[in-house]
Amino acid sequence: MPARSARSGRRVRAHPGSTMSRVPLLAACLAAGPALLSPPTAAAQTPPAPAAPTPSPAARSADPAASAPPAAAGDAPVRTLGVVVVEGRRVPSSLPTQIPTTMESATRAEIDRSVNASDAEDALKYFPSLLVRKRYIGDYNHAILSSRASGTGNSARSAVYADGILLSNYLGNGVGGLSFPPRWGMVTPEEIERVDVMYGPFSAAYPGNSVGAVVDYVTRMPTRFEAHARVGLVVQPFELYGTKETYRAWQASAALGDRAGALSWWLNLSRSDSEGQPLTFATRLRSNGVAGSAGTPVTGAALDANNAGQPWFVVGAGTQYHTVQDHLKLKLALDLTPTLRASYLFGLWQNHADNTPASYLRDPSGQAVGSGPINIGGLAYTGGQALGGADFTVQREELRHAMHGLALKSSTRGPWDWEVSASAYDYGRDDKRASGATNTLPGALAGGPGTLADGAGTGWVSLAAKGVWRPDPARGAHVVEFGLQQDAYRLRYRTSTIAGNFLADPAGALANRVQGDTRLRSLWAQDAWAFAADWKAVLGLRAEQWEARDGRTDFSASSAIDHPARREDALSPKLALSWQWRPQTVLKASLGRAVRMPTVQELYGATTTTNAQFVNDPGLKPEQSWTGELSAEQDLGVGRLRVTGFAERTADAIYSQTLFDSAANRNVSRVQNVDRIRTTGLEVAANTQDWPWRGLDLQGSVTYADSIITRNTGFVTVPGDTVGKWQPNIPRWRATLVAGWRVDERWSATVGARYSGRQYRTLNNADVNGFTYQGVSRFFVVDTRVVFRLDRRWSVAGGIDNLNNDRYWNFHPYPQRSYALELRADL
Repeated sequence: MPARSARSGRRVRAHPGSTMSRVPLLAACLAAGPALLSPPTAAAQTPPAPAAPTPSPAARSADPAASAPPAAAGDAPVRTLGVVVVEGRRVPSSLPTQIPTTMESATRAEIDRSVNASDAEDALKYFPSLLVRKRYIGDYNHAILSSRASGTGNSARSAVYADGILLSNYLGNGVGGLSFPPRWGMVTPEEIERVDVMYGPFSAAYPGNSVGAVVDYVTRMPTRFEAHARVGLVVQPFELYGTKETYRAWQASAALGDRAGALSWWLNLSRSDSEGQPLTFATRLRSNGVAGSAGTPVTGAALDANNAGQPWFVVGAGTQYHTVQDHLKLKLALDLTPTLRASYLFGLWQNHADNTPASYLRDPSGQAVGSGPINIGGLAYTGGQALGGADFTVQREELRHAMHGLALKSSTRGPWDWEVSASAYDYGRDDKRASGATNTLPGALAGGPGTLADGAGTGWVSLAAKGVWRPDPARGAHVVEFGLQQDAYRLRYRTSTIAGNFLADPAGALANRVQGDTRLRSLWAQDAWAFAADWKAVLGLRAEQWEARDGRTDFSASSAIDHPARREDALSPKLALSWQWRPQTVLKASLGRAVRMPTVQELYGATTTTNAQFVNDPGLKPEQSWTGELSAEQDLGVGRLRVTGFAERTADAIYSQTLFDSAANRNVSRVQNVDRIRTTGLEVAANTQDWPWRGLDLQGSVTYADSIITRNTGFVTVPGDTVGKWQPNIPRWRATLVAGWRVDERWSATVGARYSGRQYRTLNNADVNGFTYQGVSRFFVVDTRVVFRLDRRWSVAGGIDNLNNDRYWNFHPYPQRSYALELRADL
């Protein structure tokens, strides 16, 4: 179906399935609308938004829902004057009605064809400038999202939503004493209908946490009866240091949905049983050994170098998770009137995880050695260097989290529309049991003393009201959006000692406790103004009031600090201007301020565990960033090309810096403000369909980022040692390339490649060796996937991730070559 030219309103021919008929890569105006659970949105524009394209035969064969009648189409956002306009009719979207910034999107059919998706975050694998630090299938505590100027230690600098409900965990940032990645497990790959990514803090509808990117998962909502089932298996042969094993992950899911009159419903169930590779390792610096014969003579230690290039022995493996996860999702939508819809969502995720460490060392009789003084090749490790419980921590975790969302929204497409919504995320059960420092192998596997960390009572609640005013719906010269929002976060973590059996006994005496509340109240407004035929401007402003209260840190049963309440106010202006320079070319400039408030954990979370310590700072300043973009987007007829220059200046950047204390044999994380960080860069993204021959789809991106610490009164070792250094976890170069071949209506094959250049993990860039435990390495990874549709209902797919078996690191080792196989039924 032809698309409408944004410049003249005339019809222009778009290639079927081309990016011109889907989601544009360039957006030109600021947006509005809180990212909360919402039914479909509607926006009046001049010229009218393009009608949805007729799916290509290949798309229809890969996605049975794509054959829905035209009246049910309009699922993907469309572009008018460089502005992405969200008009989700059949598929609800929580996005603002107009997106002011660079935007990328992937549909269910595209994800199914090209990605061996075992978790929701896999859908982001080939998006420009994005990286998720996923270590194994079902990684629930370290899978941090990284973007252009935000590394994999800064989870609070991005926003992830599912059906409008916040999945990003702003109780903390990164993976310090506690871990705060997005709650990816609340979404399964099978239920994803579309995933949209907005880059940068240019929407007044989002808080300062959106400075990196906003990810919105839109899940299935049926228009007729549907039934789906999937079973999958992933096999990973893994070899590193003294580990040589094969790990497996099994997954199964089922879904049902229907629409009867005014009521539609969707139910999704899934289970994942996953074995991950070892993630941490017990080590001893070679230089700490004393020449002599003391200690038990052992063999099996692997000689390597740490991230500073110092020789060390790797003597054992830890954090090798076996996880069993269950997921349930229920969605209901009721059309109260033709223009008023009520919707409800319930999600339940539970996880059982076992972490079983293992020693590589063997005594002269061949028995495993997991404790006591040892001697490696004539070097004795005794006293504080002897093996202990901190080297091989046994862990057992039981988690059960729930989320709820409720919304009431009008969609009149007239002068006024409105929405009220609420969502909640609750840590119903969050128990983490760990063996103690004096509890060593092999006895720790059967019990003994340890700790229990209990997070019950932790969670967050969001409330929002939003309005849209179109003074002249027929012309659409103005679209005024505004809203009021409150987000409240509650952290409650108590760690208790267990003197008897840490695997089964109830909590004992208090070891340490962290608690506190934060609340963010926001009022925002914007006007998207089409002031001329080829021009559109947006002025927006977000006013925020942040409070922190009830902060308390118990360092032990007899030592505690009650922290005073705090309050901060902030204004974040937004400005965007777009120009339809030529019929197929849009130019855009955007500027926005973002204020990222400290999280509860960063303020109050001083904690100590067997192998880690987290030191907080209750006086942290808010992080303030100014971000700008200049973009040009060209419709190529067979695809689309986008070039984006970006720059960010961040004051008082909040960083949790993790260093290894060899004397205490533990990781120590300290939170601090870094005075100034400057980032400039260029991003190029392109895609084509049916080019250079029919059936071939290409997409790729290259990102260059120069991110430097320009001022810092703090330091790691000596004053000034961080100034002029690279921002951690931001590589200079990133690139993706995906080639998909739709052989016919049954067969498709995809090869994808991802590259990331060298980077550092420490603020002073002292970690010069990235290819080791606690290092961050460059990587080049090739993935493959083949899908065969047996008939209109059954399909089988297989693929290989990390085909070239690149051994790469981000503190922990990433998965090695993995083989995936799945069988699906869609009725």
